[in-house]
Order: sequence, then structure tokens, then C-alpha cells
Amino acid sequence: MKISNTRQSKHLAERRRRVADAIGLRDEILLIGAGEPVPLPEGTDQTYPFYAHPEYYYLTGIDSPGGVLAFDPRQRSSNRWVSFVPGVTEAEKMWEGRTELIGTPLPRLEPWLGTRRGRPIINLGLPLRGIRSDEGGVARTREQFTHVRRAKDEVELSLLRRAAAATAKGFSAIRRHIRPGVTERALQIELETEFFRNSADGVGYATIVGSGPNADVMHFSPSRRKIRRTEFVLIDAGARVDRYVIDVTRTFVAGHKPTHFQRDLFSIVLEAERNAISRCAPGAEWKDLHLKAAIEMTDGLIELRLMNGNAESLVEQGAHTLFFPHGLGHLVGLGVRDASGRFPGRPKDESPALRNLRMDLPLAVGYVTTVEPGLYFIPAILNDPKRRRRYRQSVNWSRVDNYIGCGGVRIEDNVVVTEKGHEVLTASIPTDW
Repeated sequence: MKISNTRQSKHLAERRRRVADAIGLRDEILLIGAGEPVPLPEGTDQTYPFYAHPEYYYLTGIDSPGGVLAFDPRQRSSNRWVSFVPGVTEAEKMWEGRTELIGTPLPRLEPWLGTRRGRPIINLGLPLRGIRSDEGGVARTREQFTHVRRAKDEVELSLLRRAAAATAKGFSAIRRHIRPGVTERALQIELETEFFRNSADGVGYATIVGSGPNADVMHFSPSRRKIRRTEFVLIDAGARVDRYVIDVTRTFVAGHKPTHFQRDLFSIVLEAERNAISRCAPGAEWKDLHLKAAIEMTDGLIELRLMNGNAESLVEQGAHTLFFPHGLGHLVGLGVRDASGRFPGRPKDESPALRNLRMDLPLAVGYVTTVEPGLYFIPAILNDPKRRRRYRQSVNWSRVDNYIGCGGVRIEDNVVVTEKGHEVLTASIPTDW
């Protein structure tokens, strides 16, 4: 993390304290592995880009291939945490420009463990070779550790704001390029270039640009396909700053006034997003927000005569997943779905209405979540005979058939929960056409 050493040390020390308190270890040794570089399968000395495991990075602030952070609860507070870092070879200095990291030399890890032989070991991060770990302890400890990481501190929020600013610049630049004849790949290039021009280190995840029928593929990789007039163009992308990422989606119509149907569909999704954002506050149950958004969008589909019946009943049956096949959102931070999941000890809710829920948590101050309702006309779902039989009374299939393959609409912003409610980190990125 590119912040002052003093500020970094202060926040890392506080994070380590909170993690130690939360996981509550008494005798177990905790080892958190950064991971090792993975060679490219081409017979060269190149590797895939290395990113330390988030659990390691969160407590060290460094991408150290092979690094290990160790914790001994029996030690005094000042000596409980030891960061073991590998040395840097001459070749690494020459070819990669790597520098020596501050910490205890990695070869000292083995004797450090030797003096603690016989005590249980819990291995988080990436597994360490030759280390036998208590798997039950791993699951319990990881659950508590993940929960600690959900609330972002001021350093993390600062990095997310910088990533949001770079993302806003990219989306601002892209709007003037969305026109018939432009390829999806060209839009990706313009978008990502602007991210880098505005101090991003990279993209938070593989940029998604889908036009026309490609706009209903959740994670579509930009192609050379040229955009056609009046098609939906869905762009899902975000900048990365010091490992912290933003996740934004906007949907456009290319080169012409949208049709009445496109405008109606967009309005349904936009209203659901705005309503869901307004409900983001400390203590709000995420699954309640998800269900309300699903009901609101199902109501909209009923008004468009695409679905039949009562919205709440349809959602209870899971019928809404025909058009809204994903969750309302997920947490972001050290990665695009950082520390999502369920509240500690909470079992999975098996309700059909929550089949695609991405997290099951009460929101709390400091959580940064996406809010991303969407409606799509996906051939793989809507042409499935089993679904057609199951929902034969719930869907006006003859009308739906007119729109299968037209793409879809998703609108996504990133929201930080505050003591007074919420703040939209990506509010400067317009949703309008």
C-alpha cells in the first residue's frame, strides 16, 4: 500500500490486533501464506502476475512471493506477529527490479516452528508445503478473519475512492465512443486507457463489454464484434489502486433513441437500484434488500406483460431468476468479491427466492458493497424446456420470445455504509442515457 510508513504501520498494527481478538487463538500457531508465483506454460522464466493472498496482504501490505506471516498467541503482544520474507536473488534484482523487503529472513521460519513443535497449526492464505494444518480450525478461523475484513478502515476507503475516481474518468471518456460500428474491443481499450491515465495500477477484474446478444452474458469478454444501431451495450469494469478495486456497470443504447421497451426495461432496473441504495444502512439485512429488489423488478415485468400473477408469490417460487439470475450485490475491497459470504454461524438460506444470493449479512459501518440489479433475456435460461414447463403460468412466453437474445440491462454502483446511512462512491458516474 503506497502510504507513509508511519501511517501504514499504525493501520497494520490495528488490523492485526483486531484479527487476533476475533480469531481467539490460545495455543494454535497461525501461518498465513502469501503464495508462490505460477510459471507460464511456455518453457520460459515468465510467471503469471503475482498477487499475494488477500488474507496475507491485509495484514502485511506487501506482495511478497513466498512470504509467511506467523502468529503465536502465547507471545507478548509486541512479538506475537512475525513476518518472514524471502531473500531477493541477483537475478530477481536484475530481471525484475525487486528489492529486499523488511522482515525476518524466511529460512528462520523452520527453527521458529521447531521451538513450537507439537502445537496445532492453522494455515490461512495459501497452503504451505510440508505443513499439516488443522482443517477444522482453518474453517473456524477463516470465518472470523473474513468477518473482521468486511469493515474497511480509512486507508482502505481512501484507496477505494481513488479507484472510484479513476473508474469515473474511464466511464466518462467511453460515453462518446458508444456508437454503431465501434467494436467491443475498441471500447475496452478506451476505457482501460483512461483508468491508467488517472493513476490506476490496473483493472480490478477482466473488463466486460457486451453488445446486442452479448449483453446477456454475465462475464462477456470484449470481442471484435461491431456494435449495431439501437443495441444494448453493457459495460462492467473498474479500476484497481494498490490492490483495491471498484466494480461498476452501466448499460447504454447505441446510436439512436431507445425503443419504448428498452426505455421501460432500463427504468425498472434503475428504480430498483435507487431503491436498494436508499435502503443501505447499518443493520439492514442484505437478503431483505435482495428480495425487495426482486419483487420490484418482477412487478415491472408484470406491468410489461412479460410475467403473470403476484410479484411476491412469483419471487417466492424463484420465477424472477428467469430474468434476474444473480444476486443484488457483493462486498468489494481487496478483490472484486472481497469478504462476501454469510455472517459467522449463519446457515445457508435454501429458499428458492434466495437461490442466487451472493451474501447473507446485516450491513455494518464500513462495509463497501455493490448494488447491481439486472434484467436479461438469456437464451440458455429462457429456452430451457424444464423452466418453460415449470413456469408455464407465470410467464407470457409468446411475448418473451420476442426479446430473447436482445441482451439485458444491469446498473451497478459501489456503496459504503456509514453511521448515518450510506455514501455512493461511484455517484459521479451518470446512469442516464
